[in-house]
Amino acid sequence: MDNKELISSGNAVLGIEFGSTRIKAVLINEKYEPIAGGSYTWENSLDNGIWTYPLSQIHEGLQTCYAGLKKDVQEKYGVKLTKFRAGGISAMMHGYLAFDKDDNLLVPFRTWRNTITGEASSKLSAMFNYPVPERWSASHFYQAILNKEEHVSKIQNVYTLAGYIHYMLTGEKVLGVGDASGMFPVKLSSDGKSADYNPDFAAKFEALPEVKAFGFKLASVFPKVLMAGEAAGTLTAAGAKFLDPTGELEAGIPFCPPEGDAGTGMAATNAVAVKTGNISAGTSVFSMVVLEKDLAKVYPGIIDVVTTPDGRPVAMVHCNNCTGEHNYWVNLFKEVVDTLIPDNKVSVGKYYDELIMKSLEADKDCGGLLAYNYLSGETVTGFNSGRPLFARAENANFNIANFMRVQMFTSLGALRAGMNILYDEGVPVESMYGAGGYFKTEAGLKYMAAAMKCTVSAMETAGEGGPWGMAILAAYAAKNAECGIKNAELAEFLNKEVFGSCKTVSAKPEKDICESFEIFFERYMKGLAIEKAAVENL
Repeated sequence: MDNKELISSGNAVLGIEFGSTRIKAVLINEKYEPIAGGSYTWENSLDNGIWTYPLSQIHEGLQTCYAGLKKDVQEKYGVKLTKFRAGGISAMMHGYLAFDKDDNLLVPFRTWRNTITGEASSKLSAMFNYPVPERWSASHFYQAILNKEEHVSKIQNVYTLAGYIHYMLTGEKVLGVGDASGMFPVKLSSDGKSADYNPDFAAKFEALPEVKAFGFKLASVFPKVLMAGEAAGTLTAAGAKFLDPTGELEAGIPFCPPEGDAGTGMAATNAVAVKTGNISAGTSVFSMVVLEKDLAKVYPGIIDVVTTPDGRPVAMVHCNNCTGEHNYWVNLFKEVVDTLIPDNKVSVGKYYDELIMKSLEADKDCGGLLAYNYLSGETVTGFNSGRPLFARAENANFNIANFMRVQMFTSLGALRAGMNILYDEGVPVESMYGAGGYFKTEAGLKYMAAAMKCTVSAMETAGEGGPWGMAILAAYAAKNAECGIKNAELAEFLNKEVFGSCKTVSAKPEKDICESFEIFFERYMKGLAIEKAAVENL
């Protein structure tokens, strides 16, 4: 079928992802190609010391994003979007959305960016001898209990953002194993076909006196864990109206398990097999390497252990900050030009492309410049809060090429600090693929290869990222239901059906850029004392 017929017959597949700065919807065809899209731009806010998004904006963003998709479909194909073959919801992982028995939100959404759960994270990690990061839902849940917060006694359900939206659409309290592994440690069944929250850890958690006092059971408070490919409910009439207030969307559409942005990043980069890895780089950045065996040690706050959408263990280095700070700088440069040239027609995208590519002309030592992109805390390098910072020596070569390169390099500084641990452990990585805005230029790909010390590839779909990966997982679930594909065959499905003919651009580590990054990284690690002083005094 051509795309118009495919959409009219209800055979396109929908993926929606709530990212840090944009909510994006992607519709794909039978060849897994994006054929329409919609988006909504937003930004988290600091409310009484908590990084959050208002619940009203979450709802508004979802509906606006979907309305944009409908408009795109109408303009491109002249048809209405009233149904699709399958759908799926993804969102930034972790965080804390707590609801009472009547589905009332008890406290503002606490996002992954919050580093206010140090006590809970430390205690749980020590008790389990397993890393439970500050941003995980379990840490937020336990910290609220330790803080004796008034809302705790009313808690009926705790969700991630993806799990909450999925519940609103389908009425099902379920979560894909990848996203669930960012709520609480999970354990795969002996046959590898199912997973659940680690029962030994759950029993220890529930036995803690302060938890036991409330009678909490993880199985009832947290969503049920599902594997990629499993059925996860269908769009209810209320859910269809919630997603599309015009009433044009039909109910009964099957949805796959909701996933986190880590899982959709793996799907979007064909990185679910052992020894493969992927990097998602946008407002935040994380790298993921699928492990063939457990790590020798536990590295709380630096290396997380999560899973692929089909349950394989993954070493994850997650950093709260990536391109957010240099986005501010590019917008500033555009404002300067717009002030001088009021009728300036150059697009924002053109500024990014030209300025980032200009960085390839930088001096090997970045002119002696130094920057930190810490809009928020950065656990990997030991910061509970951050201060964006730019510094230089008095004899620095301060020009745009050096400035932009140091901004691109600092976006990867904390990531490299975490990856060094995996390198020291001898973790094998045969390939790494990238997704997200950082990879939209040739320069970004070259810099990532230098920082990761291996060949890094970006597929032609790299800019699509999470929502496209979510649509792929939804298509996989639909095919599973129709043809009986087994969960363990997700890697084969991706290899053969999705990425068999996908165009890929690769960058090997280049000597000059590698040397440049190493000079910068040494300065970056030494300069953390400057960042510390900024946090303490600014």
